[in-house]
Amino acid sequence: MKDKKKVVAIIPARGGSKGLPGKNLLDVGGKPLLAYPIESARSTPLIDRVIVTTDDENIANVAKEYGAEVPFLRPKKFSGDLATTETTLQHAVCWLDEHDGYHADVVVFMICNQIFRKNEWVHQVVERLLADDSLDTVFVADITHKNFWRKVDGKYIRLASDIAYASRQVREPLFREDTGIACATRADIVRNGGRVGKNVDIVPTDDERTSIDVHSPFDYWLTQAVIAEWPIDRKI
Repeated sequence: MKDKKKVVAIIPARGGSKGLPGKNLLDVGGKPLLAYPIESARSTPLIDRVIVTTDDENIANVAKEYGAEVPFLRPKKFSGDLATTETTLQHAVCWLDEHDGYHADVVVFMICNQIFRKNEWVHQVVERLLADDSLDTVFVADITHKNFWRKVDGKYIRLASDIAYASRQVREPLFREDTGIACATRADIVRNGGRVGKNVDIVPTDDERTSIDVHSPFDYWLTQAVIAEWPIDRKI
C-alpha cells in the first residue's frame, strides 16, 4: 500500500490591488471573493491543509473565519505588483518545510479572482495526479475554438496553424490554461520555482463563466451579475 501523499492547497491573496482596491475581500453573492477558493479546497477530502498566503492582516483574519490556515504573513518582496505566482507558491511551500515540518507532496493552486469553479474540478485535478505517478501537473482548461496570434520579429504568426479553418462542430479544439481555477502539481516542481511540469493532464470545461477574472470594476460588476443569475454548482 502506498503511503498517503500530503496535499496542501495554497491560495495567494495579497492586500495590494491597484485596479480594484481591496479586491480579495469584495462581496460577491454574500461572501468575499476569498471565501470561494477556500470553500472549494475544504470540500475536497483529498486536500489535507488549506493555506492562504497574504501580506494583509485583514485578509488573514477573514481567511481564518472561513477555515483556512494563515501560518505566516508573506514578506513584502513576494507581495509587490511584480511578484510572480511561482515565487509566491515557492515561498509558501518552503516556509512549511522549514518552519512547520510539513513536507508537502502535492500543491493545489487556486486564486480568488476566478470564483466560477466547481468543487468536482478541484477534486479531479488532485485525484488524477495522485492516481498517475507519471504526471507532473493536472489543471483545469477551457475548451476553445478561437484562433490565437502572436507578434514575432514584427510579424503576426498564427499559433497552432496546423489546425485548419473549419466549422466549430468538426474543428479540433484548443485548451486555454486555467490554473487559477484549479491546478494540482508535484510539490518539488513548486520548490524549484515552477507551477506546471512537463507531463500534464487537463480537466476540460466549456463553462463560459470561467473566463471571468476579477481585475477591474467591470469584472466585479460582471461577476455579481452572473452569480445572481447562474449560481455555482458546488457539489463534488
